[in-house]
Amino acid sequence: MILRRSFALPLVALSIALSAPAAAREITPALAASAVRTPEDIYGPLYRAVELGRVFPDSKTFADMVPLSAPDAILQAYRTEAPQSREALAAFVARHFRKVGDADARKLSMREHIRALWPVLAKPPVAVVPGSSALQLPQTYVVAGGRYQEMYYWDSYFTMLGLKADGERPLIESMLGNFSALIAQYGHVPNGTRSYYLSRSQPPFLALMMDLSDTHDPALDRERLATLKAEHAYWMAGAKCVAASGACEHVVRMPDGSLLNRYWDARDTPRDESYAEDIATAAAAGRAAPQVNRDLRAAAESGWDFSSRWLADGKTLATIHTTDIVPVDLNSLMWNLEKAIARRCTTVGDTACARAFETRATARGMAISKYLWSAGDKRWVDWDRKTAKPTDSISAAILYPLFVGLATREQADATATLVTAKLLAPGGLRTTTLTTGQQWDQPNGWAPLLWIGVQGLDRYGKTAQAEDLAHRWLRTVSRYYDANGRMVEKYNLETGEAGGGGEYPVQDGFGWTNGVTRALLAKYPALDHG
Repeated sequence: MILRRSFALPLVALSIALSAPAAAREITPALAASAVRTPEDIYGPLYRAVELGRVFPDSKTFADMVPLSAPDAILQAYRTEAPQSREALAAFVARHFRKVGDADARKLSMREHIRALWPVLAKPPVAVVPGSSALQLPQTYVVAGGRYQEMYYWDSYFTMLGLKADGERPLIESMLGNFSALIAQYGHVPNGTRSYYLSRSQPPFLALMMDLSDTHDPALDRERLATLKAEHAYWMAGAKCVAASGACEHVVRMPDGSLLNRYWDARDTPRDESYAEDIATAAAAGRAAPQVNRDLRAAAESGWDFSSRWLADGKTLATIHTTDIVPVDLNSLMWNLEKAIARRCTTVGDTACARAFETRATARGMAISKYLWSAGDKRWVDWDRKTAKPTDSISAAILYPLFVGLATREQADATATLVTAKLLAPGGLRTTTLTTGQQWDQPNGWAPLLWIGVQGLDRYGKTAQAEDLAHRWLRTVSRYYDANGRMVEKYNLETGEAGGGGEYPVQDGFGWTNGVTRALLAKYPALDHG
């Protein structure tokens, strides 16, 4: 996506002239000319505010400026930000327009590029066309970019980090409103806002998103608390049907009777968005197709689609068995959700609720320490309920207990040592230690995992290690941007090129890369070189 290109005004006169009959072409020029929209027609309230606010001494200056993104996106940003003063209007114009001949050759800095992308990635609510897969959203939302033109669950948290750093508070609030609306309508946050995503969710980051909000009042606090309780109920619904041992829906009963969570999908058919691919995988698996399909779908719910974490042989997609795995990242987030609900219950004065969820969090924390921490290996693990032992996978997921504050000091020390030994790459944080051709394995690195790592290490006083990770990532992303003018969804941390693998070409945009990169620039100003 090249933001520096100009968006030409519609060539209505030309299209009318070419399509009209010969006789008509002799009498239509005046009508055609009147149909061409002027800057005031296009930008309406923005144009009038700039001109009447005398942002430029010469009115022709703004009339001749070239937009850096689509007019509709600029107007949406104007409505969202609502700049009032002359200075605020001037700053808005500087971000979204350039003067003719003045800055054509100037390349936006990476930080400017990210800032300019927000109005492009922000989408206003639109009416859903009957028969389409889109889900209706009541408020403005932000998409990831590229092939992803809908709102995604866990992507949005990392995107919001950048929105927060850039002062895009109205967008944060509108996205939170959308998530609350989705839970109110469907009982959970779907993987993404498409009908084919409704059978599953994604890693439960909503409580962390709410922590980014600057808006607080008693009514809103109670509404958000109810939303988080509903999300928790969705993830724990399987507790009603899980047997003395085994699993039901998202819930797994561990050998001592404690309850933890797994990724799971309510459907066992090929995914609509990867239909042919799933049919081929199931055909190669030598197992019942419905179970293979559910494991593929569960991996999609994890966000790690796909990774050696979910593969029985560590390398072949046909051996996927996601629903057998009790993952350390999901259970860390569920512990955080329970702690967040307890904290919010205290805020609204519901002491019984606070005690109940503190008890849940305590029980989960004990189960996590018992089953998802390997004392012998001194590392966090995923647990295979079929073999009743930890998997061999070493992945960036080991940093989630640090990220949410669940780890002890000794566990954090051991994790930091393991990260340096196994997961530190020239360009950032490795996803896993295996190269399989799957996109959630090395050599790929991903913005969300990098942020989890930086924040987790920093939380436990590993400040130098956290900053080093941030520096490696920013160097990778900025060098790629300088060479290609793009922000992409994943990077090869060994070569500094765009990442590979997966079911589709690497995508531009890209919401969570923009968000994490911008948040890191705010966290470490010394690493920001423009």
